[in-house]
Amino acid sequence: MADKIKVTALHQSYKRLSEIIGVDAMLKVYNEYRGTQFQYPMRLYDREAVSKLICKEYDGSNLRELSQRYGYSQRWMKAQLNKNNVK
Repeated sequence: MADKIKVTALHQSYKRLSEIIGVDAMLKVYNEYRGTQFQYPMRLYDREAVSKLICKEYDGSNLRELSQRYGYSQRWMKAQLNKNNVK
């Protein structure tokens, strides 16, 4: 079906999506979510999930690395570690 799609005639948002992920994937998104409005969070990772992950991954010296990996501040991460009694 993707070969029958006229990309030049697509609505601008679907056209851009097809440029990013390809026409086949764009059609899957269209069929699943058409008419739905999206608002994506600024952060890729969920706060609660990151809180649990850093408690497992923190080794006492890698706070900066974890902060960069997950996109949360070192201050926030320290607070999470303290809240969960991780030293």
